[in-house]
Amino acid sequence: MDEAQVVESKDGTISVASAFAGHQEAVQDRDHKFLTKAVEEAYRGVDCGDGGPFGAVVVCNDEVVVSCHNMVLKHTDPTAHAEVTAIREACKKLGKIELSDCEIYASCEPCPMCFGAVHLSRIKRLVYGAKAEAAIAIGFDDFIADALRGTGFYQKANMEIKKADGNGALIAEQVFEKTKEKFRMY
Repeated sequence: MDEAQVVESKDGTISVASAFAGHQEAVQDRDHKFLTKAVEEAYRGVDCGDGGPFGAVVVCNDEVVVSCHNMVLKHTDPTAHAEVTAIREACKKLGKIELSDCEIYASCEPCPMCFGAVHLSRIKRLVYGAKAEAAIAIGFDDFIADALRGTGFYQKANMEIKKADGNGALIAEQVFEKTKEKFRMY
């Protein structure tokens, strides 16, 4: 059997070539299959008027758990992005809040809120299609990734962010200390 080889690309990412020749092609085909479902879901959401052109699919053991699209307009909810909706539905369907045995396929690079939801749900793998700039180019401004990247040029909203001081900060911080014995996540 051939040994695995470490391969470094021009952009500095490192991958491991598999012991059998067709492994990378099989992964690429699998990713293409589920990403295509996410893109189809994005079209479906626009066609029915539910929201923007974003779709997401949660997969577990090579089976689609849920396939969702952006529901911002339908639910009048700015947090009802495709990835968040898919994570919510997958958690309900599987009866758990931790999806470490799942993957998510998103039609577009997740915004920080969606990435945060992916991270908090412990999803083991994220595959996305389009870069955020594709959505920004047609007017979507919810990609605060721009601000995080230091290129907040596209941001339309202006918001002051301030940490509370005095009693407000103190009582808010105390809730964690006072409830730590009553609540455990994992």
